[in-house]
Amino acid sequence: MSPSKKKQSPASWRHYNFTTAGPVDDYLYSMLPKRDAVLTEMEQYATEKSIPIVGPAVARVLQQLALMINARKVFELGSAIGYSTIWWAQAVGEGGTVIYTDGDSQNAERARGYFTRAGVSRQIVLRTGDALEILSEEKQEFDIIFNDVDKEDYPRVLRLIAPRLRKGGLFITDNVLWSGRVADKNPDARTKAILEFNRKLYDSGDFYTTLLPIRDGLAVALKK
Repeated sequence: MSPSKKKQSPASWRHYNFTTAGPVDDYLYSMLPKRDAVLTEMEQYATEKSIPIVGPAVARVLQQLALMINARKVFELGSAIGYSTIWWAQAVGEGGTVIYTDGDSQNAERARGYFTRAGVSRQIVLRTGDALEILSEEKQEFDIIFNDVDKEDYPRVLRLIAPRLRKGGLFITDNVLWSGRVADKNPDARTKAILEFNRKLYDSGDFYTTLLPIRDGLAVALKK
């Protein structure tokens, strides 16, 4: 990927309450290179329809991590309209594979159109249904598994990952700071699930884990 050097100002789709202080967050987004027409359209659509996407700041981190380990096989747990999927597909390049999963067939059809227009369809396999069930059926090992499913399912995800990730591969999870709610004294059910997930991930002997406080929190776990 060779993004333009032109900068793109903070976009209106950033309508969530994330963990980075407002002025710092604005600065981070002001530094981002302008995205191409397809990604920009997806950001606008996500704003209009209140569809959560990782956004360009996190997407660049994901793509950078994939490039750093020369990832060729990525499994995405929860893909929605395929915003992050495109960034992964650009990273794995020709001959690489990204498995898209989502339970909504309309999301999948919209994503298919974006993939075609972005020129990455050959790298992407679309699977519609329960993302955890689809992953449980996989026998191969992946270079990266990206977790962005319903938060209540995070603890279940952790039980599926290790056998399906190569040594030196990355298990990456979004929303692990949950708009700061992980610090609440009386967390709700979804927050409790994230807290359980974070603790078990850090305690796992299979992974070396760091939580990055960018946007809504990103857990990066290296398979030992």
